[in-house]
Amino acid sequence: MAATRPAADAAPPGRLYLVPNLLGIVPPDDVLPARTLAIARRLTHFVVENAKPARQFLKAVGTAHPLQQLDLMEIGERPTPQRCAELLRPARAGSDVGMLSDAGCPGVADPGALLVAAAHREGITVTPLVGPSAILLALMASGMNGQGFAFHGYLPVKPEARTEAIRRLEAASHKDGTAQLFIETPYRNPSLIAALVAACSPETRLCVAADLTTAGETVESREIRAWRGRDAGAYAKRPAMYVLQAQSPRASRSPG
Repeated sequence: MAATRPAADAAPPGRLYLVPNLLGIVPPDDVLPARTLAIARRLTHFVVENAKPARQFLKAVGTAHPLQQLDLMEIGERPTPQRCAELLRPARAGSDVGMLSDAGCPGVADPGALLVAAAHREGITVTPLVGPSAILLALMASGMNGQGFAFHGYLPVKPEARTEAIRRLEAASHKDGTAQLFIETPYRNPSLIAALVAACSPETRLCVAADLTTAGETVESREIRAWRGRDAGAYAKRPAMYVLQAQSPRASRSPG
């Protein structure tokens, strides 16, 4: 049986634009390029991680349509194939759709990757837009191995499991010279820094990059021995990215 062809006058599908969100309170024009802003302002359909931060971003950007007229669809923590199909319905009907994370680049460390994969399966063009990535900004500023690195998301919360994870990452870095990146819920930053100081070798390097792209941005990169005795409370309640790199023959030949 021959495959059914779409009607000749059917509208071509829209695009799925991956729209980077801000990393903190900062004027959008200071961080986002003109093309990203122009596309974000004209879109009327959005798939978002959570509606509240999405509205804050769109209000700051200044959309061409009133916020209450925009279609904001929350993706959920782990969208099913059926849910992804629902979220892509406007694109199949010919409308462009923007995807927004709560912060930074969508599809990275959030459930958006599942929607992107669904869009590819349906033949919907996926267009990533330029904007801030805390992962790359922290790696750039750390002075560590930008040619070999891994991002691990959040480490375990329970102390014993967290210490085991830290030692595993340090061992992996020591073996092949890779930089190991991870994040933490802001209010747990002091306890994570204390755990890193306690678990890692004195010569292992640690970078903490906090409040990236904002007026309060700080990036500190030093050996663990130099972190000892410092006030980790200075990082309490601040969004931060961590980069860890152990010393090894290969690591010593890498930048930083």
